[in-house]
Amino acid sequence: MIPIAAPLLADEEADAARAVVLSGWVSQGPQVAAFEHEFAALVGAPFACAVSNCTTALQVAMAALDIGPGDEVITPSHSFIATANSIRHQGAVPVFVDIDPETYNIDPAQVMEAITQRTRAIIAVHQMGMPCDLAALTAIANRRGIALIEDAACAAGSQISVGGEWERIGKPHGRIACFSFHPRKVITTGEGGMLTTADPELDRKFRLLRQHGMSIPDTVRHGSPRVLFEDYLVVGYNYRMTDMQAAIGRRQLERLPELVARRRAVAADYAELLGNFEGLRLPAETEWARSNWQSYCVRLPDRLDQKEVMQTLLDQGIATRRGIMCAHRETPYAAERPRHNLRQSELAQDHSILLPIYAQMTKDNLRYVADALATVLCR
Repeated sequence: MIPIAAPLLADEEADAARAVVLSGWVSQGPQVAAFEHEFAALVGAPFACAVSNCTTALQVAMAALDIGPGDEVITPSHSFIATANSIRHQGAVPVFVDIDPETYNIDPAQVMEAITQRTRAIIAVHQMGMPCDLAALTAIANRRGIALIEDAACAAGSQISVGGEWERIGKPHGRIACFSFHPRKVITTGEGGMLTTADPELDRKFRLLRQHGMSIPDTVRHGSPRVLFEDYLVVGYNYRMTDMQAAIGRRQLERLPELVARRRAVAADYAELLGNFEGLRLPAETEWARSNWQSYCVRLPDRLDQKEVMQTLLDQGIATRRGIMCAHRETPYAAERPRHNLRQSELAQDHSILLPIYAQMTKDNLRYVADALATVLCR
């Protein structure tokens, strides 16, 4: 079986987790602090704050910006439902806009049309690791005085060119970037998330919100030679990362450049193997973007049934996934008619499939996938 994804975990990660278990400190502690420091340094962010997953990271980001009931947040429907759900959890209204059909990322022109007096933020998703047009989006956000939050769940290791220099996603361009370390992502801690920002006040709020609004973290209280009493300053959450997760994350972070390089090589091989298939549209980077290729999404010819293609490949031992979902089609959002045309988002969901991609894929794996897909396309 060729899976859709496979995390690369080895003895180094197992040893790191074991050391934490034996240390006696397994919750948020020194490993989390070290992981935050190393992640911030790698992406070029002044501050990084670890949390339990990317969904909670997005919610914490909006809570720190005081986004709540009555506020509107512009975002693509074409994203995992967690993006929309995080907005709803804050009592705010997700305003769905369409995507660029070439990149599957939010269309800045559609964002401009969706802004109202109630708009407080834009959540731009770096879909499948492909960077958004941050130059256009930051210009819009700055001009209209609204916050830009990057849903960078899939984008650890992706890069954009800024002023002729390559920078990693996570270096602050908007107000906040939010990452996921789910097993489908390029690096994993099992579950886990991270927020990065250049704003020290926002970072302070993140840390307060993730730990029940507690004025003194556990690490400070337990390490103090004096008795300290904490206060609870806001209604916070329990969104902490464990030290076991962070220890694994630190080893994964060391692997990140190699993992991205391997995935980029796999994507290049796919492009060569599939490039001459009639009617099959392949993903492509813009000149200012370098994807980490968290996913490899191809657009099928309209004549083919997406589910039948996927089943045929599955019958041959090849796992795939449908095109990225559209939140506005799901039950919690289906009763509300979208304000804006979402045709490109719907076409992308209905006519695209995600092929297997992971660092350990071999040339034989790739040829097997390509040959199986060629058989389907030639029917």
